[in-house]
Amino acid sequence: MPVFAVRYLYPTVLAACVLWPCAAAAWRVASGQGAANSQNVVAAADLAQRAAEYRRKLKAYTIARAAFEAKAAAYWEAIAEKRRGRFAKRRKGEAIVIADYVLVQPPRYAGPSRPVDPAAPTPEIPRRQLPVAADFLAAAMEHFAFVPQRAAREIDFKRAYARVAAEAGLTRTQAVRVYGFEAGGNGTHDVQAGLEHARPGARAISTALGYNQLLVANSIDILADDGDAFVRKLTARAATLGDARPALEAKIAVLRRMIAFSRSVPYAWSAHVKLGETPKGMALHALNLDIDIGPLLQTQKLLDSVVFARRKGHAAPLSAAELEMMNLTGDGNGFDMVTMPQAMRAAVPTANFFQRGGYERNPVAIKNNTVATLITATDARMDREERLPGARELAAGF
Repeated sequence: MPVFAVRYLYPTVLAACVLWPCAAAAWRVASGQGAANSQNVVAAADLAQRAAEYRRKLKAYTIARAAFEAKAAAYWEAIAEKRRGRFAKRRKGEAIVIADYVLVQPPRYAGPSRPVDPAAPTPEIPRRQLPVAADFLAAAMEHFAFVPQRAAREIDFKRAYARVAAEAGLTRTQAVRVYGFEAGGNGTHDVQAGLEHARPGARAISTALGYNQLLVANSIDILADDGDAFVRKLTARAATLGDARPALEAKIAVLRRMIAFSRSVPYAWSAHVKLGETPKGMALHALNLDIDIGPLLQTQKLLDSVVFARRKGHAAPLSAAELEMMNLTGDGNGFDMVTMPQAMRAAVPTANFFQRGGYERNPVAIKNNTVATLITATDARMDREERLPGARELAAGF
């Protein structure tokens, strides 16, 4: 081959060798982009399909839910209307008959569940942390410089409670069986709803505290209404003491300030609920943990129901299950159940004695959906719980 041919051919070959890897790389990039684009197209098509499916399901859910809500609203309005009618008749001394109740069960939603929007980010919904005993104690210290006098042993608190309950006229059977139902038969004086048993991840499900599971609003309500009686009882006890007298008198002074604070809002349940959501309001709940004041609060919750029934003319002693009905649904609704003739109890749904929200959050009332079955189930549970060691220990305190 001529020299000049080699000279001119070499650069061409060299250029080809140099450029080939670049071209190959470019081809690979182009191919990758093509694949990515193809994947993006497929993903977009899948998202569009899922979005269309979501809209279809959302429409079906919206229609079904709206139909259910219309039925539910009418049902619960009928419940409220019947309740108003019964209360009016009772005020006039007129007899309550079965026609004064709604006799069908609440409608239950059976439609599709609400679909999840595939395009929406998954929100992290923080779980509300309810205050627990440690929070009540901290609030009492911060706002009232108060530290409850704790029982050295659980039996000491049980004996103090039994003494106060007996003096108030509650029977051993009433107190022990309600304690069994509310505190699980082994509950301590500081047991809180949801924390009855030690288990990983246990959380409080309400502020209900103690042997009779008082809410913060219950504590505020009782202090506002009966606090002066507590002061009189404790003052009379202080007069009989020696060296322990100054400590009890200091406690009474704190109690007076807490009573005054409980009366800083109108005497209404809604106002007490709102006050109980404040740190200073929560501080009042710590009184349940005090060996002198806690038994007074816990007893008064049951005594108020007994007094309510007597004031309404119900002279017969309340069974523990009947007392629990008043504790569970409020005195007015509970008294309605207590005074209902046996023949009507099997036909009247428990929904008649609840607000909608309270009923739908109460699996016991939903499962035992007539007055008869609810009272029977309550009695059966009390039968089981009163055999447990904690309940037997409380019974011995009487």
